[in-house]
Amino acid sequence: MSNAEDPTVQTHAARSWRIWLVVVLLVLIVAGITSKLLSLYGDDQAFLRSQGDARTVRTMLIPAHRGLITDRNGEPLAVSAPVATIWADPLRTDLQHTGLSRLSHLLEIPGQALMADLRDNRERRFMYLKRQVTPELAEAVDELDIPGIHVDREYKRYYPAGEVTTHLVGFTNVDGEGQEGLELAYNQSLRGEPGRKLVLKDRVGRTIKHIRSIQAADPGEDLQLSIDLRVQYMAYRELKAAVEVHQADSGSVVILDTRTGEVLALVNQLSYNPNDRSNLNTSALRNRAMTDLFEPGSTIKPFTVAAAMMSGQYTRDSIVDTTPGYIRVSGATIKDFRNYGELDLTTIITKSSNVGVTKLALSMEPDAVRNLLQNVGLGRDTGTGFPGERTGVLPFLNERQRVERATMSYGYGLSTTLLQLAQAYVPLASDGIMHQATLLKQEQPPTGKRVMPPGIAPQVLEMMETVIGPRGTGRRAAVDGYRVAGKTGTVHKASGGGYAEDRYVAVFSGIAPVSNPRLAVVIMIDNPKGQEYGGGLVAAPIFSRIAAGALRLLNVPPDKWPEPAKDQVAMQ
Repeated sequence: MSNAEDPTVQTHAARSWRIWLVVVLLVLIVAGITSKLLSLYGDDQAFLRSQGDARTVRTMLIPAHRGLITDRNGEPLAVSAPVATIWADPLRTDLQHTGLSRLSHLLEIPGQALMADLRDNRERRFMYLKRQVTPELAEAVDELDIPGIHVDREYKRYYPAGEVTTHLVGFTNVDGEGQEGLELAYNQSLRGEPGRKLVLKDRVGRTIKHIRSIQAADPGEDLQLSIDLRVQYMAYRELKAAVEVHQADSGSVVILDTRTGEVLALVNQLSYNPNDRSNLNTSALRNRAMTDLFEPGSTIKPFTVAAAMMSGQYTRDSIVDTTPGYIRVSGATIKDFRNYGELDLTTIITKSSNVGVTKLALSMEPDAVRNLLQNVGLGRDTGTGFPGERTGVLPFLNERQRVERATMSYGYGLSTTLLQLAQAYVPLASDGIMHQATLLKQEQPPTGKRVMPPGIAPQVLEMMETVIGPRGTGRRAAVDGYRVAGKTGTVHKASGGGYAEDRYVAVFSGIAPVSNPRLAVVIMIDNPKGQEYGGGLVAAPIFSRIAAGALRLLNVPPDKWPEPAKDQVAMQ
């Protein structure tokens, strides 16, 4: 029998083949494992590390402290207080945790509602539970140690002066972004830049280690305003009381430093509390002194007189005949309160003669009055950068538009904001030098721009002083101890393509003290109701109280001492 036919040999050969097959398979398995290990430690190492880090290492934002807003004396108007946000990762939240009932109590969320929210959002990785809670509450939540419930630190904006400064300062939203006022205008510089840091978190998202800081938070820049909070409070108190007494729709007050153009106070009614906006009326949001337009009325007459003197055709002693108390201009009748007869320029302002300023305007170049109004800032932006500020309307008029030229001379047919009107009065107080209004404190006195020849404005200012005298329309604007100059304005409100007979805007623009002007104060009361509605009866008394308070708060020395009695003079 041959070896090929031997069964023993065949069995041995088959067993040998199987052994080699197993050996080869084992070698291939070992080679595959070795290859995979080499791949993991080589080519795939960076990928695996990133995947691992994505599950354990996180980059967290460090909130930046928003810049402080202060008044000119450093009093805080907007500050950022540390608070916290409570949020949940529903996917990782332990719904059986015993601390959830305590959590619902701390956050004042009904337990069933909290559980329902967490169940309904089970697939989500982020959900706010409550924002801007106190640090004490956040610490109490943190101590519950509930998987999936997290605490983040942030800041909340607080406004110490509340409704008194809100129209200027504005407010931020819950994310700390400016929404109104200067918070919005200077949001980029106030907000700063948040920092970043690496942290290690466990499988349920809890921070277990701070690894390192990547970038430090860059706090926002502080903003110092020009307003004086003392003057602001006083002006707000007087305005609010006056609006209530006269049952007016609204009102505004602007106080400027005539030496620099700085806004020392700017207040409005209606107002609101920026710290509690739960019942906010949207009509109260407007900064009416900068966004609402109105026709300034007779407060423009001093500029018409100034333009007449600048033309060289008139002096303060020039006589204008206003007889018989009205004038016909291209079919329209312009009237005075009564027939004043012959008036010099001073008395035209004293008596607020529409006929007088109309004759002055029509005797000059067609653009004489308009050019001066434009040079003192009407019809153009004041440059404050305030969101929503209006420029007003100052139309161009040609020689044939005689009616429009006449009405412009006494403040109709154009529109302005209260801040623009206050700014326009600054050159009258500074011998023709224009200082642009600003809401920011000026470290260096501005140079200004001349808009009237020297000597004109002081004469007009002295004319305006007679308005407060016994024969003027603004007697109630007098301030004890100070010489005051000003002009009243009583404007019919526009309505249905014309003017309403029973709705008015009461205005007073004044400067004090006359001997060394420091303040320009402008008051506007919208639609006062009752027996008193004119500028001399409604706005002038407010000016008196506000100017008196502001001059004393700013330590401006009196310039009008009481005259000694006759018997005292005789004794001397």
